[in-house]
Amino acid sequence: MSTNASGSPVLSLLIPIYNVQRYLRECLDSAVAQTLKDIEIICINDGSTDNSPDIIREYMERDARVKMIDKANSGYGDSMNRGLEMARGEYVGILESDDFMFEDSLQKLVAKADAEHADVVKGDFYLYWSTPSERRELFGIIDEQMTGAAYRPVDRPGIFYRKPSIWSAIYRREFLNDNQIRFLPTPGASYQDAGFNFKVWACAERAAFIADPILCYRQDNEKSSVNSPNKVFCVCDEYAEMQRFLDERPELKAQLQGILMRMKVDTYRWNDERLVDELREQFWEKASPELKADWDAGRFDLSLFDPRGETDLRLMVKSPRAYIDSRFDFKKPGKLNTFKHYFKIGGLPLVWRVLTYQRTYGDNPHPDDVPAAQ
Repeated sequence: MSTNASGSPVLSLLIPIYNVQRYLRECLDSAVAQTLKDIEIICINDGSTDNSPDIIREYMERDARVKMIDKANSGYGDSMNRGLEMARGEYVGILESDDFMFEDSLQKLVAKADAEHADVVKGDFYLYWSTPSERRELFGIIDEQMTGAAYRPVDRPGIFYRKPSIWSAIYRREFLNDNQIRFLPTPGASYQDAGFNFKVWACAERAAFIADPILCYRQDNEKSSVNSPNKVFCVCDEYAEMQRFLDERPELKAQLQGILMRMKVDTYRWNDERLVDELREQFWEKASPELKADWDAGRFDLSLFDPRGETDLRLMVKSPRAYIDSRFDFKKPGKLNTFKHYFKIGGLPLVWRVLTYQRTYGDNPHPDDVPAAQ
């Protein structure tokens, strides 16, 4: 086990909490049971109206390591920033209040961080369902190519394109503070991991990975954003914040501007799939002019896009309606229909590029090896 000569805990575990009484005890049980004992457990109660605050106090009486920030509801980002300000540990971890960790998870992450002198260490995780019966599926965010010595993410940017999952990692607190890495305090709890995650990978000099799954990420309590008008544009706010972060750091901007734009297009494609029709129209009314401004400013590096990604980008900029309609072509089964779609958008030159790309990289390329995965 690591020790902290300063007398502060080795790790501060932040648990943001809002109306999650159904799962909170399972979460807190997993926190207090960690084999890494020298931790503080900071529960940030974001104005819960259920019994969550009483449950937290119950654990505080039982275990002096459990602490609470009790505040009015102000959203996930503000909650996390308050937790980061209170944290005293050498490292910081995050545990969502409807998830739970394995007993040795923090010990494994800290051991890797110490051994590699890492700014951040990330582990794998299980997708978890408790109903109708208990089920786990390994997500597979970490693969063998990533689990050796620590490296600089900017030099191997595949990790930028993977699911943020900021709660499957620990971070050296001094690293976060030195680089002013914080959350965007927008209302609600949507997408705010994206900006934090980007800042971490952008600034980390030494990132390390372990293949061990460290927690169960609950799938049957997701609070969907697909029907909430208040959350439609949160993803745009996050990417505006990432752009601000880069604009203030010219040395990083030179390396990461194209990567950020590729991430943005990928995320906007994903967001489009989640939205109901009415909100989809509202989203593209804002997103399309935004992407056109990025295009006109020369922020895109088309070498980072696969043929489909470039095709989607051009449609997003030129005609959101054409992009929305194009999605249905890709849902038709069979490669022939896919190639027909490419032909309709870009003629034989685009079809030839698609074929060349697939011959070069195959159907399942590793994200560190190619500019963009199919």
